[in-house]
Amino acid sequence: MHVPFIAVEGPIGVGKTSLAGEIAETFRFRLLKEIVDENPFLGKFYEDIDEWSFQTEMFFLCNRYKQLGDIKTAIHGQNEPVVADYHIFKNLIFAKRSLKPGDFAKYEQIYNILTADMPMPNVIVYLNASLETLMGRIAMRGRDIEKNMDPAYIAQLSADYEEFIGRFEAAHPDIPVLRFSGDRYDFVRNGVDRKEILEEISRVIEKGAISK
Repeated sequence: MHVPFIAVEGPIGVGKTSLAGEIAETFRFRLLKEIVDENPFLGKFYEDIDEWSFQTEMFFLCNRYKQLGDIKTAIHGQNEPVVADYHIFKNLIFAKRSLKPGDFAKYEQIYNILTADMPMPNVIVYLNASLETLMGRIAMRGRDIEKNMDPAYIAQLSADYEEFIGRFEAAHPDIPVLRFSGDRYDFVRNGVDRKEILEEISRVIEKGAISK
């Protein structure tokens, strides 16, 4: 039996949490949302990436490791389908961009140890959008810690995601990656767009990529 696990991924502001919530409600999956606001270093990170990157990335790594441990319990203990608004592999995307090479090498070693037995998703729902769309949605949600976010950082992060997802598809051809453009689909405010995305996910489920 496949592990019943969908991960929604993409750069900051693209709508991961909103779509993950819709998937959970539609298919009756357990929703796992990453904890962002509890990171005490995040606001400082956006103001001075070089100074606060290691502390920020280590906090997220440990926090997400604990959360994904809960997925293992749900899957193996209760056979409960799960959708998450992230997967822990995102840590490598952020850390490689923000950490110095020596710090990243140490970080990657810790990451590999912690994630060695973490469950892999059956499906990745990958969202991306133009810089204009991403910055507009970041501004719309109005988080204080994101007010000083550098557009250049978001643009580079978006490019990093594209590169990483391409490598992920090559390395894991058995895991479908469903790509949706945030410029093409406004699944938060447009019911037609939302329905189209959910129908595509439903087709993947019905093909047997996920066993409930």
